[in-house]
Amino acid sequence: MKIKKLGHCCLRIEVGSKVILTDPGSYTVEEHSKLTGLNYILFTHEHQDHFHIESLKTILKNNPKVEIFTNTSVGELLNDEDIKHTVINNQDTVSLGGVSIVGIGEKHAMMHSSIPVSSNTGFFIDGKLWYPGDSFTDPQRSVEILALPVSGPWMKISEAIDYALLLKPKKAFPVHDGTRFGTAHNLPLKLLSPQGIEFVVMLEGDEKEF
Repeated sequence: MKIKKLGHCCLRIEVGSKVILTDPGSYTVEEHSKLTGLNYILFTHEHQDHFHIESLKTILKNNPKVEIFTNTSVGELLNDEDIKHTVINNQDTVSLGGVSIVGIGEKHAMMHSSIPVSSNTGFFIDGKLWYPGDSFTDPQRSVEILALPVSGPWMKISEAIDYALLLKPKKAFPVHDGTRFGTAHNLPLKLLSPQGIEFVVMLEGDEKEF
């Protein structure tokens, strides 16, 4: 599995001959027009930093055969634009060209009690990569690689570290960090490594072999 971080939560994931893109949102707009050769797009939820409709239209022009998978909430927005997609909700499993995808979770982490909690579906990819979206959902399975959210209005860095310690992946790398670095990368690196979790810092444009 090869993962290229385009920024924030937008990942280009190669599994064999298949290429999967996650959450092309508003923080990575400049990258979207360059994307070709995509087979599948996964959207976790409808917040603009994860779902940017104009970028999606650009991606579809350059990748006319790409297939979109997401939950009902994003699906409603895609219906409004007459964009074809397949709904994958909590505990649904699909095979994307031989790559197993499991939808896990239903709710976005709470930002504040006054703000309604939106939908969020994380994706367990190829039996090894767990991408939770904006949540700390326990996937209830062994995780080899964790895309770890490290910054956002719905979380503290201590929660991210505890989440990684709970799941105990072999490797973790930061996502949801489009607005802040510093401790969002440094503390997980310092605290997870002694526990046997290799924290691989990934910045925009980085590509790593996992």
